[in-house]
Amino acid sequence: MVKTLWLVRKLGEFPSELVKEGDVVILIQDGVLRAPSRENWFVCKEDAQARGLEYEEGLTKSYKEVVKLLKECERVVVW
Repeated sequence: MVKTLWLVRKLGEFPSELVKEGDVVILIQDGVLRAPSRENWFVCKEDAQARGLEYEEGLTKSYKEVVKLLKECERVVVW
């Protein structure tokens, strides 16, 4: 189970040291402009596509997958 689901809109302003074991980070909106570089960090597939970006399948989560994570996690933080 995911402890905290972080939805990060702008990566440059996000202090990654807040992310703990068991957390998942999804880069959304303009956050997708930087590739995830850590374990349990993903890019919203549709937001990346809307900006003309492509990432490997294992680095992306669809809107449908994000909604599933929202239902399963203990806490959600939008940054």
